[in-house]
Amino acid sequence: MSSRSPSAAPQRESTQQRIDVARQLLLTPFGLDESHLARALAEIRTHQVDDADLYFQYTRSEGWSLEEGIVKTGSFSIDQGVGVRAVSGEKTAFAYSDDISEPSLLDAARTVRSISAAAKTGRSRVASKKIASGRSLYPGVDPISTLDSTAKVALLGQVEQRARAKDPRVAQVMAGLASEYDVVLVARADGTLAADVRPLVRLSVTVIAEQNGRREMGSAGGGGRFGLAYFDDAQIARYVDEAVNAALVNLESRPAPAGEMTVVLGSGWPGILLHEAIGHGLEGDFNRKGSSAFSGRIGQRVAAKGVTVLDDGTIADRRGSLNVDDEGNTSQRNVLIEDGILKGYIQDSLNARLMGVAPTGNGRRESYAHIPMPRMTNTYMLGGDKDPQEIVASIKKGLYATNFGGGQVDITSGKFVFSASEAYWVENGKVLYPVKGATIVGSGPECLKHVSMIGNDMQLDSGVGTCGKEGQSVPVGVGQPTLRIDGLTVGGTA
Repeated sequence: MSSRSPSAAPQRESTQQRIDVARQLLLTPFGLDESHLARALAEIRTHQVDDADLYFQYTRSEGWSLEEGIVKTGSFSIDQGVGVRAVSGEKTAFAYSDDISEPSLLDAARTVRSISAAAKTGRSRVASKKIASGRSLYPGVDPISTLDSTAKVALLGQVEQRARAKDPRVAQVMAGLASEYDVVLVARADGTLAADVRPLVRLSVTVIAEQNGRREMGSAGGGGRFGLAYFDDAQIARYVDEAVNAALVNLESRPAPAGEMTVVLGSGWPGILLHEAIGHGLEGDFNRKGSSAFSGRIGQRVAAKGVTVLDDGTIADRRGSLNVDDEGNTSQRNVLIEDGILKGYIQDSLNARLMGVAPTGNGRRESYAHIPMPRMTNTYMLGGDKDPQEIVASIKKGLYATNFGGGQVDITSGKFVFSASEAYWVENGKVLYPVKGATIVGSGPECLKHVSMIGNDMQLDSGVGTCGKEGQSVPVGVGQPTLRIDGLTVGGTA
């Protein structure tokens, strides 16, 4: 479960250092200090509310894209603002502004305090200040400045050259390089002050190969919370090899058979099926409302023996990791399913309070203009004791899926549909040929019960995941070992 980090990685900042950085970017330039934050929170609490917070954010992002051998687009943006929230019972009042100023802050505070139905007024208690504990999982570097523009263009050019040199059938190469520097400051009604400085980079490679008039695509890429030095020659070569090989494999693919069959999922990115089909169903809001297939089932068997699923925001340098979540709670390693038994859900503060449990460090929001909700970080299944080759060899007739494209899930029923972007037909333990157009259909809770073999090759994805929920997108990680699942329905084209 290791994640490759750049050599000589910058020093990880302490909690206090991150708060200092956030003050310098988000308070000082606007004539604000912590007394102004306390005043705004006190303004909200003149009415009776269960919780309140201020969420300041500064985001600088940059993107470059290459197509047809030319860097066609480059973008750079800066966004900053503050979100103000009050919570009473199940109700949330929220206001946000890209104007960070005392009048704007107080105006937003007065707007959201009206949520209290009782609207009881009185002297607000001044909460004592406390610095939230936080982890130090990644450097507080601004990745945009870790390479100059010339070097970024050259990096994308290297992707193009390597891909075309790899095979004459490569007809088109597209590549993108994205960097983000995100600084957040959270002040809560209970006096908690927390901050995070979050770098994020990603390199994506897409190759189209052509043969006898047929065109097929392959993709690869990765990244994490560090600088652009991560993308050295060896890493670029790995991504290019993966993308080109996937495109060439798909050129040889045949229509996928359909029906109920044994399916073996490869390690790493195929964990996206676990994320969608099981992970969302374990989020606290769905379970508090009783709308998840896993609602009310803590302590019950929901999966085969040997299946242990975690959501872990504490893995160094990973795309889905957080020092603190977007409510100022420290990220955690949460065991959701242990040896097939449901142990708990992932929680933000609101749902945890209403369910009578502790937050799990999973309160996340896309930006200051959004409210937090329980979201996954890095979600993965632990490995077992089987050799991956043994698992594939155990298939009498079935599908071996090593990469996935898009998919969707119904949270209430747990039913999912996923398209395999790279898969193979296997008979009598032998991989016969690649197939195209395979879709995997099933139920998350049911498919967990039919896991019959678990590989010893648990692997996290390369750092490309983005999760959408209720219109909000956040970076995430997924992972799993090679898995054999019996009796899944495969929709094919044959």
